Amino acid sequence: MKRFILTFIAIISICATYAQTLDECRQLAREHYPEIRQYDLINATEQYNLSNAARAWIPQIKLSAQASYQSATPTYPNAFRAFISANGIEMDGIHKDQYKVSIDITQNIWDGGQSRADKSLAQAEASEQRSRTDVSLYQLQSRVDDLYFGILLLDEKVSQTITLIEVLESNLKRVQTCFDNGTAQQSDIDIIEAELLTARQSLQQVEASRANYRQMLEIFIGKNLTHDKLERPDMNEPTCRVSARPELTLFDAQKRKLDAQRNMINTSVMPRFSAFAQGFYGYPGLDMFKSMMSPEWRLDGMIGVKMSWNIGAFYTKNNDLKKLDIKQQQIDIQRDVFLFDSNLQTSHEDSEIARLRKVIDDDDRIVELRQRVRIAAESQLTNGVIDTTELLKKISDETIAKLNKSSHEIELLQATYRLKNILNQ
Repeated sequence: MKRFILTFIAIISICATYAQTLDECRQLAREHYPEIRQYDLINATEQYNLSNAARAWIPQIKLSAQASYQSATPTYPNAFRAFISANGIEMDGIHKDQYKVSIDITQNIWDGGQSRADKSLAQAEASEQRSRTDVSLYQLQSRVDDLYFGILLLDEKVSQTITLIEVLESNLKRVQTCFDNGTAQQSDIDIIEAELLTARQSLQQVEASRANYRQMLEIFIGKNLTHDKLERPDMNEPTCRVSARPELTLFDAQKRKLDAQRNMINTSVMPRFSAFAQGFYGYPGLDMFKSMMSPEWRLDGMIGVKMSWNIGAFYTKNNDLKKLDIKQQQIDIQRDVFLFDSNLQTSHEDSEIARLRKVIDDDDRIVELRQRVRIAAESQLTNGVIDTTELLKKISDETIAKLNKSSHEIELLQATYRLKNILNQ
């Protein structure tokens, strides 16, 4: 019993992960698509950039070592050299071979807003990259929708073809009875059998096409479809015509990136202030007089505050800002073009939806009339009023009418979801 319960729970949990609705297919396709991994990479890159920007306030330590030989060094004047030599003092002066090991420590006091601008730019770039990924994954949705509605349409063709086969089989039995009673000929039976074989061939072709579509959808979602027929989504039309597409968010993210770049340009012309400390160990030391008297290595150091100002950044500041203004105008143009195309597509889909609604209103009446004509023709065939060819024409007309109705219903549903996809609603 315990094993049965565990098996049942496992089967339920597995089936729950498989897709059978449009929303489930969309979600699974999004999770399965390789580009979804971009989000993790973008987040990691953003954190590294923010961490690097924050480390600008950590004291910067630099170690260096140097050995050199100079062609000339400071020396005593000849008169002073003669004077000290007369008193028995030997002073060789600074040696030409010199050595130094040093450590430099620098601490930012004010960086002109550089680190803050670096953080803003890192966040803006990450936001833009996320928006680009959103756009790419949103475009995936329309591809999944096309496959999904294509399968629904083929499902209807399979269903109508099976219905046609059942009607033909029923009429074949009726004609066989008439033949047995001497009121029909063998050719009547042959005509229906040929039409029945043709319908079965058509069924095989449609089922093959449906299997191909299902296989492609399974590749997109990364899982097998568990049900023979997918569920039809609800007919929910958009509540408004205001677009909420991720492309608009991308345009906004691009503008925020330009703002961050403007801030970077403005901070590039600001002065920088920092404190520093330097330690030296080597020869000669800072006290040159002692180093002239003795070649011993000495430990020295200094501390202080310094200011640096890159005046050359002013030369290109205005041009750089104007270039960013041009980029913003280009983004505005791209946004206007996108909205124009979106409004055009919205208008087209609205017209298509209105057309299909009118067509479907007529389809119900057409199917009803074709069915009545086919039933009457079956009775007329039994009474010998019409021949088999006339009956098959009536059956074909009814089948086409039913298929048209089903196709129009799915086309209306697909047009509605295309409209929702255009508006992201």
